[in-house]
Parts: sequence; structure tokens; C-alpha cells
Amino acid sequence: MLLEIVTPEGKAFSDDVSGVVLPGALGEMGILPNHAALVSTLTAGELRYTKDAKSHELAIGAGFVEITGDHVNVLTEMALRDADIDESAVQAALDRAQARLKEDVLPEETAAIEAAIANSMAQLHLKRKRRAI
Repeated sequence: MLLEIVTPEGKAFSDDVSGVVLPGALGEMGILPNHAALVSTLTAGELRYTKDAKSHELAIGAGFVEITGDHVNVLTEMALRDADIDESAVQAALDRAQARLKEDVLPEETAAIEAAIANSMAQLHLKRKRRAI
């Protein structure tokens, strides 16, 4: 099945895969070929896909997934491989966002800060997981 991941910067990934696991709003969801049509929200976390019997991971941000037949479209604010993540820069961004959250901020700012924290946590989780292997 074709997995396509699109971010605001453009197409981040497009390839045929044999399976996908996504971080859905209600937990992980596994997608195999000929899955029922579905549109769902995604949370920041780890997207895993299998290609040629090998598993690959990406840290993704919140977004949406649309599944139609043998096509999985992921629309997300971020999609990064382990090699693309600068752990120290992400940790610094996380620290800044957590400090900013403790200040007096408007509700719409709070949502943006919480999204930044979730994205940073997804990146750090993937980076640290890969380092532990």
C-alpha cells in the first residue's frame, strides 16, 4: 500500500509499505493493505511502517490520516527521522516551552505551547529509543 506523509513544508515521505502503525487520538492504530476507509485524527508520537520486512520510525506531530483502499495519507505538522533530530536543540526548545507555559499566557498561546511540547516529546522519545537500541 502507498504511504504518503505531507507536512506544511511538502511531501516528507512517499513509498509502498506493507504496514503502518499510527498514534491515533484513542491509541495506536495498525493499518494493513485493504483496510476499511477511515479518516481520523493523529496525536504527536511515533509513526512506524514496515517495508521489505524491516521496521522504520518517524516522529510526527498532530494531524490527520485518511485511509482509502491501499492508500494511507498522513497530514501532519512534522515528520522527522531519527537522524534529522538534534537532541540538544529539541531539549532546549522543550525547556523553553515548559518555562513559557508557567507564565501568564493567553489560552490560544497555551494550545500552541502544548503542541510544541508534544512535538518535542515525540522527537526526544524516538531519538532516545533509537540510541538505547
